[in-house]
Order: sequence, then C-alpha cells, then structure tokens
Amino acid sequence: MKRMIILMLAVAMMALIGGCNCMNQESKNQCQGLSHSVYFKLNDASEEKVVELVSECHKYLKEHPGVVFFAAGKLSPEHNREVNDRDFDVSITIVFDNVKSQNIYQTAPAHLEFIERNKDNWKQVRVFDSLVW
Repeated sequence: MKRMIILMLAVAMMALIGGCNCMNQESKNQCQGLSHSVYFKLNDASEEKVVELVSECHKYLKEHPGVVFFAAGKLSPEHNREVNDRDFDVSITIVFDNVKSQNIYQTAPAHLEFIERNKDNWKQVRVFDSLVW
C-alpha cells in the first residue's frame, strides 16, 4: 500500500512538474508518463540469487534520466490471495516522465549491462508497459 501511494504521488508530481493538468484527453497526451513493470521468474530462485538480482536492479536500473519512481523487490510470501499472480521471483517497477525517456533507457549501457550480467538465470521475463498520467 505504501508503494502504491508513493507511485501515485510520483505520477502526480510528474504532471505538476510538467505543467499539465491531465484533466482532458489533449493534456493527457502531452503529459503521459510510462510505467514499466518487469517480472522475473528465475532458474535458481534461492534466497541468495533473489537478493542478488534485486541488488543488481538497484545498481544498474535505478539511476536513469527521466525516472520519477523506482522499486525492485521479491515476491511477497504473505500476499497469497486468489487474485495475486505469484508466478515470479523478482519484480521491478519504474515510472518514467515520458515515453521518450523509457525508449532511451532501453538502449542505455547500464540497462544492457544489467541484462548481460543476469539473463542466464532468467527462466521467464514478463514486461508490462502502461501509459500513466
């Protein structure tokens, strides 16, 4: 819940900083950010490897131009309701100030290095990108 509040505040700040009121479709088109969520299922999902990947996420993915919110963590064992998708070990959520920033991030050297260093332990990677305002 705390992360969701932080995410909502980040999106609101993004709109304020950009000078958009985001109350109609025209202004939404001008101030859309992008929420980039990635869910990793690992070949080796030991606690050591999970913590290692979360640390790598923070090291290589957190400090990019245009990032207004960043979170990386592991599956929450106590959130086991019927509606929870539990088919992952590590997740990241990054909110970018706009789509252009996210596109630049995709080819940034630190992002590419993160992929190269960690991809051998990825059984499955699911990416969810959403326009936000």
